[in-house]
Amino acid sequence: MDIRKVKKLIELIEASGVSEIEIKEGEESIRICKSSAEPIPAPVMVKAPETALSNTFVTEPAPADELPAGDLVTSPMVGTFYRAPSPTNPNFVEVGSTVKKGDVLCILEAMKLMNQIDSEFSGTIKSILVEDGQAVEYGQPLFVIG
Repeated sequence: MDIRKVKKLIELIEASGVSEIEIKEGEESIRICKSSAEPIPAPVMVKAPETALSNTFVTEPAPADELPAGDLVTSPMVGTFYRAPSPTNPNFVEVGSTVKKGDVLCILEAMKLMNQIDSEFSGTIKSILVEDGQAVEYGQPLFVIG
């Protein structure tokens, strides 16, 4: 791929509202992601007021100081978060699971591709910050490992 094309793509990404783009030309491919200077707040599940008919939850951003202490695993891309390889399989991890660096934590589906997300840290899963099947943004916190 021509470096001039790459530079032009970077300029277009910086000038637009798009945060990520992936282009394939034959055997070559390139993915450009725009990083954000501001961290994306993690969602937190808040129980909605109880009624006789519903027991639902709503998602609200969580201030960073409300997250458990530990290492954050963030989303490397925009996609859909899945805790298990398929609906009939058990989840990769649960709160309290012990993980090693390189263990699979979840799958993110992006553009019909299933991407395994591996742990960058060793420790215990302290918190899972995203619900199964939820859309996630680039840089959004997914797990807290302590």
